[in-house]
Amino acid sequence: MDKQMEKNQLIKKAKRIVIKIGSQILEKNNDIDIDFITDIANQIKKYSDREFIIVSSGAVLAGVKKLKLPSRPKTITEKQAIASVGQAYLMQIYDKVFSEKDLIIGQMLLTIEGLQERKRYLYAKETLNKLLEYKVVPIINENDAIAVEEIVFGDNDYLSSHVSVLADADLLIIISTAGGLYTDDPSNPDAQLIKEVVDVDSALNYAKSSKSTFGTGGMRSKLEAAKIATSHSIPVMIVPKSSDIIDKVLTGQEVGTFIYPSKRKKMSGKKSWLALLSHPKGRIIVDKGAEKALKEGKSLLPSGIKEVEGIFNPKDTVAIVSQDNIVIGKGIVNLSYKDLKKIKGLNTKEASKILGKDVEEVVHRDNLVIY
Repeated sequence: MDKQMEKNQLIKKAKRIVIKIGSQILEKNNDIDIDFITDIANQIKKYSDREFIIVSSGAVLAGVKKLKLPSRPKTITEKQAIASVGQAYLMQIYDKVFSEKDLIIGQMLLTIEGLQERKRYLYAKETLNKLLEYKVVPIINENDAIAVEEIVFGDNDYLSSHVSVLADADLLIIISTAGGLYTDDPSNPDAQLIKEVVDVDSALNYAKSSKSTFGTGGMRSKLEAAKIATSHSIPVMIVPKSSDIIDKVLTGQEVGTFIYPSKRKKMSGKKSWLALLSHPKGRIIVDKGAEKALKEGKSLLPSGIKEVEGIFNPKDTVAIVSQDNIVIGKGIVNLSYKDLKKIKGLNTKEASKILGKDVEEVVHRDNLVIY
């Protein structure tokens, strides 16, 4: 199958679609672009046989507008306060516009800290699926009013990719002021649009970071986000802000840059969460034999453990580290750090005797991601 045919089939089969709209896209003459939001609503209404999720920035922009402030806030506290005003105002706008098209929206505010906890991640996933089951269009943003600098996604490009994985989406559409990936700054008349990307790492050579008045991203953050989505078999399109842009994408018109999904086997939901979001509470250093076994797809046994670091309990995430001090993966442990320190290096029979209970895998292969 040639690439053009593959691209057309991926777009045609896309039933669950995430649309990322940044602050710069929502802004028009220092105000919220109501016409653009209306245009998006019209297109979602047109494709009623598909499911749409919107990841929308703009809380700070909307807050600045609502409070009639002269400029963007500079401190994190100012940003959080203004975002709390702006998020309500922004949702009011989305609700008004979408209601006029007989569309119902639902708000979801996420933080990276929340998604790092497996239980909360699953609750978010179930909520998202239930909203779509109710024919609701979820509008998702980072919870700027409570997020702090250490735990923010940093840019909603990344949030959109995590949401795409969370939702098992079929396509991520990132609407960009640049309109796609170019060989140079788009303001350069010699710059050429790169219509298709197979290798995101190579494409990063063309990308630059940038900061706008209300946005924090740039083409680099969009490609880094695309790398997350495509590694989970989700194709990505970076497209310009224009009328009927969703319709142009879904009818196969040549717009923006199409990034092909990875050919690697798709991870399970649990392993995806482990790889992307789980936060290790400790480290298990393994010997060469265990490292080789883990890379062959086997579980981690007590006999392969050299050292245990950190404080963790059963069902916590730990980093798996080689003897060369290289993190080779992450896994969900079946035993606490105290128990592991007692049985490291022992076979399962010896370990069971010491702990007074049956000991099999320290980390089962189904709960393990090796990089």
